[in-house]
Amino acid sequence: MLVTALVLVGSTFAAHAQAGDRAQLDVFARVLLLVASGLLLWRQRYPVPVVFGTAAAAMVYLGAGYPYGPVFLTVALACFSAVVTGHRRAAWTALGMLWAGHVLVAHWLYQWLPPSRDAAADWGQELATAAWVVAIVAVSELARTRREQWARERAERAQAARRRADEERLRIARELHDVLAHSLSVINVQAGVGLALLDSDPEQARTALTTIKSASKEALGDVRQVLGTLRTPGDAPRAPVPGLDRLPELVEQAARAGLTVEVDGEPPNLPPGTDLAAFRILQEALTNVVRHSGSRHARVRLDHGDGTLRLRVDDDGPATGTDAGGSGNGLAGMRERAAALGGTIEAGPRPDGGFRVLAVLPSRVKEDR
Repeated sequence: MLVTALVLVGSTFAAHAQAGDRAQLDVFARVLLLVASGLLLWRQRYPVPVVFGTAAAAMVYLGAGYPYGPVFLTVALACFSAVVTGHRRAAWTALGMLWAGHVLVAHWLYQWLPPSRDAAADWGQELATAAWVVAIVAVSELARTRREQWARERAERAQAARRRADEERLRIARELHDVLAHSLSVINVQAGVGLALLDSDPEQARTALTTIKSASKEALGDVRQVLGTLRTPGDAPRAPVPGLDRLPELVEQAARAGLTVEVDGEPPNLPPGTDLAAFRILQEALTNVVRHSGSRHARVRLDHGDGTLRLRVDDDGPATGTDAGGSGNGLAGMRERAAALGGTIEAGPRPDGGFRVLAVLPSRVKEDR
């Protein structure tokens, strides 16, 4: 409505300013102006027909001898919409046809068209018209380029957000798997012991129940810590991130599950990310021994130097199920943790029997101060 009003009012003023040189506005002229303005209502849905329709209406308007004025605004807006929506060739063609038609009318057909006794237009006017066409195309192309750039940036931001969400979801899933798999394995073993000894050795059954209570309490604390990462970003952690400094605690938990763990080597002072990954890998490896190995003895060896940590876990087997060495999720989680740091995981049966997990984590060991 605003464009229609502007075109009608502006054309009226243009008619007064060009009185005597151009034909006065009549009903046909106002119909052409209304048609050109009305077509703009469909410029988003049908940009190509609209740009050609406005150019044709403007050409008929000028060919009838009506005054120059805001009728060109309708063509400019239609061209802008066509270029921005990707119909560049249609916009250029429509503008080229309008300019060629203007040259034809102003320099050859003017003798047979109104107003009467009209003279040929100055060729300098054609330069101004050409400059006007180029300006419309340039502005439209600039708007199209910016729009495509904004669309790419929005798509890249959305893709980055989805990638971050996927990474965070996988991280939380790994943490929950490692925490729950270890604790529930201990609970499962001790529950079996308690049930077996409930009648014959009540005191030993009581010990098993105490172990279950301790393991479940620890699991709840670890789960709260993992879920705490879902709090508002920027909050300080409520509990320290676990690391290899908790190795004695891990050995004690394994012992309560009936697994004797022999440790060779001292835990190095590692950056938090590497420390957490090493702890979770070791936790998952010992959990797999408890769940899937017939051996009740495991050996852990820690070697570090030259910016590399080598963590090895061996058991003597034999495997008690088809998924010896651990479930696919557990091994996949270990590999993901190692790969995130640029390290590797090797897991498989040993030639002399049993199973081995070897983690190599490249990390600069922090020097004690």
